[in-house]
Amino acid sequence: MQQKIKEKKLYDYQQKDLDQIFKYFDESNDDVNLLYQLPTGGGKTVVFSEIARRFIRERNKKVVVLTHRIELGAQTSRMLNGFGVKNKIINSNVKELKDQDEYKCFVAMVETLNNRLQEEKVEINNIGLVIIDEAHYNSFRKLFKYFENSIILGVTATPLSSNVKLPMKDNYKKLIIGESIQSLIDKNFLAKAEVYNRDVSLKTLKLGVGGDYTVKSSEELYGNFSMLSKLVSAYEDIAKGTKTLIFNNGINTSIYVYETFKKAGYNIRHLDNKNNATERKEILKWFSETPGAILTSVSILTTGFDEPTVETIILNRATKSLTLYFQMIGRGSRVLPNKDKFTVLDMGNNVARFGMWDAPIDWKEIFLFPDFYLENIKNDEEIERNFVYEMPDSLKEQFSNSASLEFDVKAEYKKVFSAGKKSKLVLEKSINQHAQICFENSEDVFDARILAKQLKDEIEYRVRLYSYCIMNNTKNYKEWLAEDYERKLRLKISQKFSDKL
Repeated sequence: MQQKIKEKKLYDYQQKDLDQIFKYFDESNDDVNLLYQLPTGGGKTVVFSEIARRFIRERNKKVVVLTHRIELGAQTSRMLNGFGVKNKIINSNVKELKDQDEYKCFVAMVETLNNRLQEEKVEINNIGLVIIDEAHYNSFRKLFKYFENSIILGVTATPLSSNVKLPMKDNYKKLIIGESIQSLIDKNFLAKAEVYNRDVSLKTLKLGVGGDYTVKSSEELYGNFSMLSKLVSAYEDIAKGTKTLIFNNGINTSIYVYETFKKAGYNIRHLDNKNNATERKEILKWFSETPGAILTSVSILTTGFDEPTVETIILNRATKSLTLYFQMIGRGSRVLPNKDKFTVLDMGNNVARFGMWDAPIDWKEIFLFPDFYLENIKNDEEIERNFVYEMPDSLKEQFSNSASLEFDVKAEYKKVFSAGKKSKLVLEKSINQHAQICFENSEDVFDARILAKQLKDEIEYRVRLYSYCIMNNTKNYKEWLAEDYERKLRLKISQKFSDKL
């Protein structure tokens, strides 16, 4: 039995887009392909459900809605019911459509419908409109040949194909752009993102044939003890106690994250595509109802998942996919009466790569010239070189007795170089400055050494800047420098307390 949901009413910006879409339909042939962009959280399903209702009423033709996941199909069917559009889901159980005359609208998963059409067991008559949800996926292209005489409306938050070799402009004649993220924030339809990042070196990551980082190289980086410790530390600094969704690239990484947080005493669950429907439902119910819950997952929750109570999104992965970047952050953007902002913690230099989530973006240019856009995305080395470390406020408080915590590696290197002195003097000065602030904020040498351990991220940052200055940026050399730095820092702290005595 299909569930009836509360009837929806379009917001002004949705109505404006809908009118623009129908104007284009009315002025075009009955076989035109149109693409519609609206941000995650803007209500794409609401808009295309009303489009389906109005199209059936005005043209008396049938509508097919295509999705790429079972869960999206069920959600779409419920939304259509809410608009009074009686619809039938074509899933793996539907072998024939003997009752097709009872329906004006059908919701189908792309693979299922493709199989039925190939087998010639299903034929839907009088189709006037095909709506494609998440149209940036390329799996839909195989179905276009079956609907050559119908209007095709692709709907997506990011009009950039998931395959660089198959640009969307080849399949869609025109792009209609909806409201921007910033505008939806200003009108209180979306929450504002407060973004934090951690310095992560991505040099060990490898790109796969699809153009994104491989799971294997991601798991080697994000599954190691150092990165897991950095993740927990960042969570404690920025998001502790908030309802948190963690995205990973790889099931093993997510399991390691689960085990690490569990060991640290946090209320966390893990979810991946190996969980069956019952387990998934139970885990998501727990997550929805538990304040401060942490859910670690792989890409399974990037689409078709709506949990407005999420307060923090952690990107515990790097991605080269603009679509995935927007989808992950969008999971935290739903507004509630007591929620108008959410936190994003980036552990993969994604914000530096793509820009802020709510920044203006020229979708028309990306649609028309995807190659140019992709070629100009910042590479990882450039991001790493330009990264500026900022000490977290919680750590700054522990150094409150010190007048200044600043040390400019590049400026010190210029001074040393100009004076014709050895470059190692830069690190000696840095070590002395770190030892001094630890000394100033500790009662004894043991307290100071504990403080020094918390400077690990800043030490790695200073060492990397130094290695760029001397043009020796190999991974092994930087690791050796950091270990040597920490050893000399412990000695320098001991020396300062000895001098005091």
